[in-house]
Amino acid sequence: MSQSLMSGKRRIGGGGRLWLLRMTHTEIDISADFVRELLRDQHPDLADRPLRLGARGWDNQLWRLGDDLAVRLPWATEGADELLLKEHTWLPVLAPRLPLPVPVPQRLGEPSDLFPRRWIVTTWVPGEPADRAPVRRGNGSAGALGAFLTALHRPAPDEVDTAGRGRGGPMAGSSEWVAKQLADAVERELISGRDADDVRAVWDDAAAAPGWAGPPLWLHGDLHAANVVTADGALCGVIDFGDLFAADPASPLPAAWTLLPDGAADRCFAAYGHALDAATLRRARGWVVIRGLAGLHIGDAGVHGRPGGKATWGPAGRAALRRVLAAAHR
Repeated sequence: MSQSLMSGKRRIGGGGRLWLLRMTHTEIDISADFVRELLRDQHPDLADRPLRLGARGWDNQLWRLGDDLAVRLPWATEGADELLLKEHTWLPVLAPRLPLPVPVPQRLGEPSDLFPRRWIVTTWVPGEPADRAPVRRGNGSAGALGAFLTALHRPAPDEVDTAGRGRGGPMAGSSEWVAKQLADAVERELISGRDADDVRAVWDDAAAAPGWAGPPLWLHGDLHAANVVTADGALCGVIDFGDLFAADPASPLPAAWTLLPDGAADRCFAAYGHALDAATLRRARGWVVIRGLAGLHIGDAGVHGRPGGKATWGPAGRAALRRVLAAAHR
């Protein structure tokens, strides 16, 4: 994980007021009054709208602004500013062709004496995060996810990032991490030793699969349950495009196993409008292993956490591993 932003406490002044922010490796305390002051400083026409906390994510805090907008501010990791700038640059280009609602940036907040990082104002996507309100309606949601991935996975311009914070390279480079996470999960009794052996076999097969030979395609590189939203059990939106990059489309395809209920992955792949060869599906199963193990790891508060915890990530990670093992054994 990213190193600490800074330690201790820092007073940031602006507009004749002083704001006390406690900045550590896990949090920056940001209040509604502070967010409103940021708006008054750079976007005063939005400053008087109703404001309330929406969510504290891994990289950013989300504050709902009125009924149709949201403010996203980096709060816990280095580099989140650049991820927000990426969203601001590319999402307005991509959003019109995507069949699910996504947060479209409307304003950019620049670093200032009040807050030394970039931030953005986006449209609000209604719904509940799927780690708290999982997808239950598999048929319609499978088709919606397949259509979304089809629309997004198109060749990207040459200037687009192809590394994706390590998510765009060869899979074999993550083998040591997978082995460590499996050993840790067994030690903490998060999975059984027998299941760990089966998961490792899926990973080894994925790491040995031929790599992607096509052009780099647009990808949502962080398509997990906390970054999609549902309504009445149906997938209704995709959020948090900071990890937007171009690479092998196998990387986000695991969403069919990690987001959808049992038995729905095949329907998602049937709705996916691009050719799916056997090697791509093998690599996709390897990415499920990474997503599932990360969910177990982050969901275990004894290992990693955020204020309020990420306990909802553990069950989602466990379910993803179970589903990919079932798919591999067919």
